Amino acid sequence: MRLRSCYIILLVLLCGALASCGIKSRIKYADKKYAIGEYYDAADIYKQVIGRINPKKERTLKAQVAFNQGECYRILNNTRATSAYKMAIRYHYPDSIVYLHYAQALQYQGKYAEAQKNYAIYLQTYPYDYVAQAGQFACEKIEDWRQQASRYRISLAKEFNQKRSSSFAPSYIGSDADAIMFTSNRQTSSGKKNIKRPSPVTGVPHFQLFTTRKNAAGKWEEIDLPEGLYNDDQEATEENSDTTSTAGAKKNGSTELGVSSFSADGRTMYFTYSSPINGQDQGTKVCVSSRASGEWGEPQEIKLFGDSSITVGHPSVNLTGDTLYFVSDAPGGYGGKDIYMAELDGSNWTNVQNLGPKINTSADEMFPCIHPDGSLYFSSNGHPGYGGLDLFRAERDTMQSALDTVPVRWLLYNLGAPFNSHGDDFGITFAGNSQNGFFSSNRGQKKGYDEIYSFYLPAMEFLVEGLVTDNNGEKIADASIRLVGDDGTNSKIQVRRDGTYTIQLNRDVRYAMLVTARGYLNEKQLFSTGGLNDSKTYTQNFSLSPVSKPVTMDNVFYEFGKWNLTPASEESLQGLVKLLNDNPNITIELSAHTDMVGDSLSNLTLSGKRAESVVKYLVEHGIEPERLTPVGYGKNKPVVADKALHDKHTFIPIEQALTPEFVLTLPKEQQEICNQINRRTEFKVLKTTYKLY
Repeated sequence: MRLRSCYIILLVLLCGALASCGIKSRIKYADKKYAIGEYYDAADIYKQVIGRINPKKERTLKAQVAFNQGECYRILNNTRATSAYKMAIRYHYPDSIVYLHYAQALQYQGKYAEAQKNYAIYLQTYPYDYVAQAGQFACEKIEDWRQQASRYRISLAKEFNQKRSSSFAPSYIGSDADAIMFTSNRQTSSGKKNIKRPSPVTGVPHFQLFTTRKNAAGKWEEIDLPEGLYNDDQEATEENSDTTSTAGAKKNGSTELGVSSFSADGRTMYFTYSSPINGQDQGTKVCVSSRASGEWGEPQEIKLFGDSSITVGHPSVNLTGDTLYFVSDAPGGYGGKDIYMAELDGSNWTNVQNLGPKINTSADEMFPCIHPDGSLYFSSNGHPGYGGLDLFRAERDTMQSALDTVPVRWLLYNLGAPFNSHGDDFGITFAGNSQNGFFSSNRGQKKGYDEIYSFYLPAMEFLVEGLVTDNNGEKIADASIRLVGDDGTNSKIQVRRDGTYTIQLNRDVRYAMLVTARGYLNEKQLFSTGGLNDSKTYTQNFSLSPVSKPVTMDNVFYEFGKWNLTPASEESLQGLVKLLNDNPNITIELSAHTDMVGDSLSNLTLSGKRAESVVKYLVEHGIEPERLTPVGYGKNKPVVADKALHDKHTFIPIEQALTPEFVLTLPKEQQEICNQINRRTEFKVLKTTYKLY
């Protein structure tokens, strides 16, 4: 019996040892996959074994596997990366890089507060790390960035996207912008997938180039593979995938083509090419193909480095075709993937240069696009951004000294929203020399699918619009507007029958508007469209005073029982100063009136002094005294109600004078309203020919 028990114990121990060996063997296999960049396969194996590692006995191993798993998920844009990094930290992964990558994964999910904390932890060990500084800065500024307005408008380009597949890196075929090429792992138009077996790197079907063209109606036609680059049979299997020639692009379903760029005439295409050898990834190359008779010719590899094993990709050729921008992880760079440029010398690309630390970081800079105006657009996850890959614009520094030893200095700008999100935003292209085009993003995609978006920059429009009425709010249909600008504008506009108007303006111009109408005083307004960075519509209403009848000045106030003007009168009095300046040939009577309270002589004296106070103010503000006649009427000229006053106070009949006899017939509350109406300051035009003769 004892012998049997010993046998069972030995068997259990042996099974445990074998299981442990099996787990470590699987981890070793996953590590090999991870080392050669087959992140999808590696992550799947790590997922299978990590739960079987006892953290009490093998804490270090569990931390390492969790970290490697997090790296795979982060590279694959899988949201599980945060859980894996969190586990690695829990089991004391020894390298503080885990905090940097954990922070980046959190930022990629829009969890900025948590990301900021982990950037801070990493910076305690590496306080001068630019990528960590950039990430922490971005997390601090994200709310401010979200408030910044943009003129650009974006929308999902549904005509280019297909469900359950990725489409990205669109590129116009030539400057005519009537055809486009993009990268996708979708099914072909025949319904057959491009490759039976998904990539061990990404876990998704292989990527290929697809193209479409606008028809005569301006609509994009059916999307298909570009003619000449592929054979009709695209159902290649792993068994026929072992090739070393770029000619395999036409023979091999495992070959991947993508991220293209075109010469201005659309006849030369540069693109990224990848083909495995014996099932092993060999990195990517940049190839060129020429189009003749509607078909693309045999791809030819471009030699950019002496060492052919160096990975290169994401080409972008400039407008003149003599400078090529591309991406590489060549030795001697700044870390990760860097952007380089090369110059065409005859038929060879020479003078290969890294664009330097202003563009490149220790993280990844990819998907360059050179705009016809010379601006370089690219994506980076190393500069301050919203998360993941962000789109940036780099402009050459025109103030760079001729003695500067650096070939080109760049000024860098994050494109901001709506281009950038906390996901990956990349692969931008422009229609000719415009600010319209397409870009790609995986924003809002739980499974990380990339989609193509369109964008455009609306033309800035500047307008002034409004309504012309009289001082009682009645519309003036026969008013006209003279518009004069310091750009030479001088035009006359008739308002509409309803008194409204709309006038288009130019940018960075100072304008004067003068509104005139028969029987009314002129009114002028000044404004400027200078310094505007977005469209704007000005609203400018005009209220014209009649020539033939008195005009009550609202909001002219005096101290109680006195003639001293209060500060609250300033705005109304300044309006009168402006009116007199707008109509330099009129003279006016300035009159003050009281209510029925008090004796007539006192009211007459008080109103006269109040009128003189207003005249004094006007003279002090530059109005000639000869144009002003002060008169005090006391309570001798009560208001006669017109329709506007009746509409406001319906208990007062139209054409009813607010005499003491009428007012005393009203309730106390209505009596006070009438007294307030009678207490007023008015002006009326006496002459319209001052200094004309």
